[in-house]
Amino acid sequence: MTHRLPSPLLTRLAPTPSGFLHAGNGLSFVMTWVLARAQAGKVLLRIDDLDRQRFRQEYVEDIFRTIDWLGLDFDLGPSGPDEFEAKYSQRHRMELYRQYLDKLQQNGLVYACTCSRKRVREAAINGFLYDGHCRKGGHPLDTEGAAWRIALPAVAQVEMRDWQHPDPMVLDLNIGMGDYVVRKKDQFPAYQLTSLIDDSHWNINFVVRGKDLLWSSAAQLWLAQQLNVGGFQQSLFWHHELLLNEEGEKLAKSKGASALKTWRESGDSPHKIYRLAAKMLALPEQLGESLPTLIQALKDKIDET
Repeated sequence: MTHRLPSPLLTRLAPTPSGFLHAGNGLSFVMTWVLARAQAGKVLLRIDDLDRQRFRQEYVEDIFRTIDWLGLDFDLGPSGPDEFEAKYSQRHRMELYRQYLDKLQQNGLVYACTCSRKRVREAAINGFLYDGHCRKGGHPLDTEGAAWRIALPAVAQVEMRDWQHPDPMVLDLNIGMGDYVVRKKDQFPAYQLTSLIDDSHWNINFVVRGKDLLWSSAAQLWLAQQLNVGGFQQSLFWHHELLLNEEGEKLAKSKGASALKTWRESGDSPHKIYRLAAKMLALPEQLGESLPTLIQALKDKIDET
């Protein structure tokens, strides 16, 4: 633990209602919450629901039930599914997202991409980077069925402060991201933009994510530079290790990872999640027997550094 945590600290739980939450989600929730409470910080519940194809009301309900089962609470956000739909759904912020998309367009930072997912996948550089096929295609931005991608410059570096790294990390998006999508083919804003704007909207200053989202954080920091979203650029990040399945792959709702719903309905307690959180926070596992014990142990460790 090298960077001092922000004070006052404001972080968030940001699940997507695209499946039932799994152990990896629960672990990230617990670690985020414990870190906030150890610093007398606040927690926002922010549900990212713009993926309407996979959205299900039962998944929204599962989010609230899982948080309750884990023994967690939050200071900001919806009290339940009804208030979420009425006040907090990302659909209520569509005009805000469009304003930032307009800024990207006005600054000449986006281009239209008509590539299918299959073509992108098959032509990817190094297995994952978009090959820039449409960058010189000259498609008008209002081309039907076209996504908008960021036209990255030859050098697209960002500086990121990560809680576990003593020095700022310098990342070039051309190495780990490539020209990424900010507006999808259905004309909905994409995750990289909405996550940035939402975190800025609520003044989040500490972002806890899995290591698989390191480049997403970099992409959002680069967008923040272009859009002059100053507060987000000062945020502290922590990209923690991931829980893996038996094949060594990260847990994923889309791949049928075991849902915490099953744990709840089987009468299991969340203590296994607490112990995993203690281990990942470099604390003795036995200190994860209860949330108060875990909070105090983490507070003592932070105070020592």
